[in-house]
Amino acid sequence: MLYLWIKAFHIVAVVTWFAALFYLPRLFVYHAMADGTADIERFKIMERKLYRGIMNPSAIATVALGAWLLYLVPGFLEQGWLHAKLTVVALLIAYHLYCGRLLKAFAEDRNRRSHVWYRVFNELPVLALVAAVVLAVIKPF
Repeated sequence: MLYLWIKAFHIVAVVTWFAALFYLPRLFVYHAMADGTADIERFKIMERKLYRGIMNPSAIATVALGAWLLYLVPGFLEQGWLHAKLTVVALLIAYHLYCGRLLKAFAEDRNRRSHVWYRVFNELPVLALVAAVVLAVIKPF
């Protein structure tokens, strides 16, 4: 029964993390297009609050709850699908941390990328989400 509670909260954390992974780069799109000082400052605040208040805690909860699930069911570590899923998670963590670097560049008015670049960048988590869900549900290997 404990396993199911942890799994449920793990899923909630994943959903919250992905919401932030989708929204922060979208804010970067709008920030890169902004030209007024008030708009730029507003985006800086929104980005910082999203990253620190939602994205970081949900990423930590996702990883911690996932590790707890593995502790409870260590046999999953012997299955290939989980190795692939953990690779996707590692890539998501790298994406998350890179978003933090981009956020810092915006905060310091050092962004040099266009809104078009951020539109493409914003789509990358979709691929990771599809891969993670397929691997966790289908367990193809």
